[in-house]
Amino acid sequence: MSRQNYTFTSESVSEGHPDKVCDRISYAVFCLKKNEEPEARVACETFATTNRVVIGGEVGLSDQAKLAEYLGRVDEIARACIKDIGYEQEKFHHETVEVTNLLHGQSAHIAQGVDAAGDKDEGAGDQGIMFGYATTETDALMPAPIQYSHAILRRLAEVRKSGAEPALGPDAKSQLSVIYEGGKPVGVSSVVLSTQHLDEALTSDDIRAIVEPYIRESLPDGWITDETNWHVNPTGKFVIGGPDGDAGLTGRKIIVDTYGGAAPHGGGAFSGKDPTKVDRSAAYAARYLAKNVVAAGMAERCTIQLSYAIGVSEPLSVYADTFGTGEVHPTEIEKAVRSVMSLTPRGIREKLGLNKPIYQRTAAYGHFGRDPEADGGFSWERTDLVEDLKKAI
Repeated sequence: MSRQNYTFTSESVSEGHPDKVCDRISYAVFCLKKNEEPEARVACETFATTNRVVIGGEVGLSDQAKLAEYLGRVDEIARACIKDIGYEQEKFHHETVEVTNLLHGQSAHIAQGVDAAGDKDEGAGDQGIMFGYATTETDALMPAPIQYSHAILRRLAEVRKSGAEPALGPDAKSQLSVIYEGGKPVGVSSVVLSTQHLDEALTSDDIRAIVEPYIRESLPDGWITDETNWHVNPTGKFVIGGPDGDAGLTGRKIIVDTYGGAAPHGGGAFSGKDPTKVDRSAAYAARYLAKNVVAAGMAERCTIQLSYAIGVSEPLSVYADTFGTGEVHPTEIEKAVRSVMSLTPRGIREKLGLNKPIYQRTAAYGHFGRDPEADGGFSWERTDLVEDLKKAI
């Protein structure tokens, strides 16, 4: 039997965190081509440090003659991302940062495994294992610690960008230790918040006075009590932020991007990859399926694992675990999810509309637990498979 009374901790990072700056640039480079050529293949990695951004990876276009034109726009895209995030520091400024572009064409050997040909369906862009998870502990069917860690930083970003709190800088991290009783989240034992500030004279107490009201409004009523421990800017000053303070790299925040450690995650990051890479698309499909299983009342918690081989279209395995909370046996769930959705790379992309340029918005505050959007953003958060799953069972 799983534990019912415990404390679990998850963290989030803001859009100005060095790794998230890199994720944002990689996503923007990817979406640049998706606007013009939905089937384009891009795998883009970004590194950032003081006054420097380096971008590398592969681009596969139907017309390779257009590659130079595409690559020529990468510099402006990177600077636009940095500007929107809010960096105008002396040693990391959107106007003066040096951008090095090392993108090149996609390997023909990878392409031949992925491409459809004759009676061969399009294959997975890589091997790997992917996980999706859902739980009834929040309305979004997400684990509470990561969901509310994201919510705090989203709120602080809103008031920073609106001008309501001009003292705050773009770089920030949050961490919540959530108390569970009877298997349900009921409170917070500690709050950790480190945020960049633009006025060097501000103390940790000054920053707490700024951020505490926004933290409280982001959490359920009664979760913060007199027993809650607060650690706001515990090192003291945090003026030098972003890649000037700590180098950033694409794809280093995979637990922040997924379930905050409350569930397994796959071996690959999502960042900068087109949806032929099952690291991204199959992870979205697994979340979509797990969320619909839980929304259908088949379990209070559900993990779905999918596995793939490069160049092979169908998943090698589908695994479900309901942690003893299921109304339906996991083997029946495994059969049902296969029957209600094609789990080939093409089938996933078509079902979830993943060829659209919808990825920049996923660069910070998590890929899961967000509301589906009218233009197809966060399509994997829909619960439109509920009735199909019930019929399949």
